[in-house]
Amino acid sequence: MTALGGPKQTAGVQPPTAMGIVLSIVLIVIALALAYLLLQMAGLVALIGIIIGGALVAFGVHFVPVGGAPAAMGQSPGIATGVAMLAAGAGLAGLFAGAWAAPLGLAIAVASGAIGGGLLMAITCTMVNIIYVFGMGIPAASGKVAKDPITGDTFPEYKSQGTEGHGLPFVSWVGGVIGGALGGLGGTLIYLELLGVYQAQLPVILGATVEQIAPVAISLAGIFAVGMFLVNAVLAAYNITGTIEGPHDPKFKRFPRAIIASAVASAVAGIVALGLFQLLGVF
Repeated sequence: MTALGGPKQTAGVQPPTAMGIVLSIVLIVIALALAYLLLQMAGLVALIGIIIGGALVAFGVHFVPVGGAPAAMGQSPGIATGVAMLAAGAGLAGLFAGAWAAPLGLAIAVASGAIGGGLLMAITCTMVNIIYVFGMGIPAASGKVAKDPITGDTFPEYKSQGTEGHGLPFVSWVGGVIGGALGGLGGTLIYLELLGVYQAQLPVILGATVEQIAPVAISLAGIFAVGMFLVNAVLAAYNITGTIEGPHDPKFKRFPRAIIASAVASAVAGIVALGLFQLLGVF
């Protein structure tokens, strides 16, 4: 990530460096070429889907309102946990929903993944606000903007002195739902691409039917999908560096760096996952 961004850490835009972009493109092209050599067009298409899924995860993480430890004490807006943990929870919920719907087709599966991730974040954000308002007695007030971009509610008169804001404004709630939906969609897409490749490879390698190898294929696809989701969530968290209120936060403008980094990470991890059996055959 250091190679992708500027030398100075600021709250606003941090565009990728030219060297970082060139290096990222080279690595992605190499990974795509390897995927084609190993699995022909099926591998190429699968890796492209994995890269898109990883980029969606990284982009979605930037929508999620995270306040960390200060939020637990009413000193900062957002949910009182870390970026990677919250994003992983939303993404895994979406991944489970999408995996359940996988037999129904690609469109229904990715839609189910998006709904699962978005629903988890909607419930989480709602319960967080209930605890903030009725348990801690604090209203929702942003420290980044003076007015909610969606509802038009003003914040300065509700913001406590000495804090960066508190609670969970409506724009942050909406951002959390969008982030959860994108994370669930991306995680499900990664899972489905891996599952399709494994279902095509394993019957030939093991000399069994698709039904017989289904538990192995589903398990492997799930393990790698969860791993790739966590990799992309951590990369996005490193890009955010700390807390973020949602799409209205100046840190949200950093997302291009995270998308590029996640595309590279997904390409490298994806080629390992797709070429798993070829790599095992070498050893």
